[in-house]
Amino acid sequence: MPIISVVTCNNPDLYVWKWPSDELGTWTQLVVSESQEAVLLKDGIKVRVFGPGRYTLDTANIPVLSELFKIPFGESPFKATIWFVNKTFTLDVPWGTSDPIQLQDPKYGVMLPVRARGQFGVQIEDSAKFLIKIAGTRSTIDRDVLISEFKGVVLEQVKGVVAGKLVKDRISILDVNAYLKDISDAVQAGVEIDFSEFGVKVVKFKIVSISTPEDDTAVKQLKAALAKKAEMNIVGYSYQQERSFDTMESAASNPGSGGSGLMGA
Repeated sequence: MPIISVVTCNNPDLYVWKWPSDELGTWTQLVVSESQEAVLLKDGIKVRVFGPGRYTLDTANIPVLSELFKIPFGESPFKATIWFVNKTFTLDVPWGTSDPIQLQDPKYGVMLPVRARGQFGVQIEDSAKFLIKIAGTRSTIDRDVLISEFKGVVLEQVKGVVAGKLVKDRISILDVNAYLKDISDAVQAGVEIDFSEFGVKVVKFKIVSISTPEDDTAVKQLKAALAKKAEMNIVGYSYQQERSFDTMESAASNPGSGGSGLMGA
């Protein structure tokens, strides 16, 4: 395979892109665009990170080449991989629960299925760390790959923070949307720690909604009970009074019952 003379990346839609050939030479030109970094790896080990600019991969510019690759001065071929990393902020990475999370409502004591969705922004802060921990055998990383890699981390934080907020402040799941800003901030603090282990910075983590499926039996029963309670509060009588009214109506409609004399009186 011929040694490439110019190595560059012109695909702004990818977070990471690997140059398809590992045949390089000390005369190869590396061109890194604005908002990019290029990482030179040898056997999965970082050799050097390049910021925007044009570079010649020779031993004069990269002295470590002569040590790591045993390259003498002059024009010589060598094998290594070059990865391009997009350093721009991406502010619209979506996330959501594919299946409802089962949580106990601390106010009413019933188990309810909960869905959540939102979005967040990311920036690859440490290119070499990200490549070594995430890239693996992939040659590209796009939005779908990033979401699949970090979805579990996000959902774990969301579940923990939401459950903690509900229990601590005794908030019903049905009322939780009034606290989305506080919950979003708490989740961001958690995911920032998790993401930083992979060289990724999280910005503007946002929970758009936390909801319960309308067709769920437990949700229907709870909402029906709350509607009945609200009706009683408006009319001005209690559940016990309503049961008494039901009992008296039943007795009055059944003259042969033992209580008919009392009802007649």
